[in-house]
Amino acid sequence: MKILLINNFHYRKGGSEAVYFNMARMLAHHGHEVLFFSCTDSRNESCGQSGYFIRSNASLPQIEGAIRYFYNREAKRNLERLIADERPDIAHVHLFWGGISPAIFGVLRKHRIPLVHTAHDYRMVCPAYTFRTPDGRICEQCRGRHFYHCTLNRCAKGSVTKSLLMSAEMYFRNVFFNPVRNIDGFVFVSRFAHEKHLEYMPAFGGAKYIVAYNSIPPLEEQFVSSKRGGYFLFFGRLSHEKGVATLIDAFLAKPDARLKIVGTGPEEDVLKAQVEQARAHNIEFLGYRNGDALKETIRDAAFVVVPSEWYENNPMTIVEAYSAGVPVIGARIGGIPEIVDEGKTGFLFDSGNADDLGRRIAEAQALDDAEYAAMSRNAKAFADENFDEDKNYEKIISLYRAILQEYEK
Repeated sequence: MKILLINNFHYRKGGSEAVYFNMARMLAHHGHEVLFFSCTDSRNESCGQSGYFIRSNASLPQIEGAIRYFYNREAKRNLERLIADERPDIAHVHLFWGGISPAIFGVLRKHRIPLVHTAHDYRMVCPAYTFRTPDGRICEQCRGRHFYHCTLNRCAKGSVTKSLLMSAEMYFRNVFFNPVRNIDGFVFVSRFAHEKHLEYMPAFGGAKYIVAYNSIPPLEEQFVSSKRGGYFLFFGRLSHEKGVATLIDAFLAKPDARLKIVGTGPEEDVLKAQVEQARAHNIEFLGYRNGDALKETIRDAAFVVVPSEWYENNPMTIVEAYSAGVPVIGARIGGIPEIVDEGKTGFLFDSGNADDLGRRIAEAQALDDAEYAAMSRNAKAFADENFDEDKNYEKIISLYRAILQEYEK
């Protein structure tokens, strides 16, 4: 099967891109030919289809970028050329709203190429995609249709202009490019995400879909934990919704517990200043890491902490931690409680509550060696059962086949 993967970014920008590239490798491993369609960027990974890639909206004049945010004619033209040359059997899109845009819908329909979408966030029902206001409050005021609340609350980074653009795009999209009418199948990466989409767009009830947790290939033995590590670890994007400020507050109150922070992002300088002002010696920023260096850092941690303050779906941080046999302390929000089994694979705490997080850190420290070893085994077993790549592949390919059969009728 020839499969076209579509995403706004063709470099490892975040968890969505990790899934995008993992899916490409997984499909290729099972004998499929994988094609790509994305935006140009100096950080892109190489591929044979880069000549079809489109310019990023961020690289264009503001007015032109705003128009393409709604409907990207360059994406339509370039995808037409790619399809004419390559003739894919099916397309699978990840992040594309506001970049590649729904302009691709008509091209795919014209050539009778089915389209599957993995919902990494809530962009189909929330203009700002996180159900979160700039001051950190969970917000569901739009309720899948009253999108003007995004503008009133300045949900797009506190900007009226950006928020207005997002609100307008949602109204425009739902009239002309409703996802349920234009996408043939959906992959939700948590039950929570599926239920939240169904709540605010009941039409999802009639759509083909699967719930498939993110997956990674089995780790080499040297990257699987064999003993209790000496520190707690956060790794990921240093942005407000990830809850890193709350995480730091919890560790400032527990100087006997070591925290290592891996990653970069817009909040990096603010978070470093928070630690420096407190003159804390138990918190260390390691910068960006990937590959074997990141795997080793995860393996040598006692716990990975996921302090999210938005409706996180299925964090790759938990997938990667469990696969290494490292238990997790996770915020009780979004899809995280689905995959953190309280007291067995880790601990849960109230999202945004540094005191409650501190209590869970203390409980983690108090585990004796036998209790910790059991928790580590449980985490690895959970990963083997729920994040197994072969099982994930079977779910994905079964959805593809069911949709393709509909097109053959």
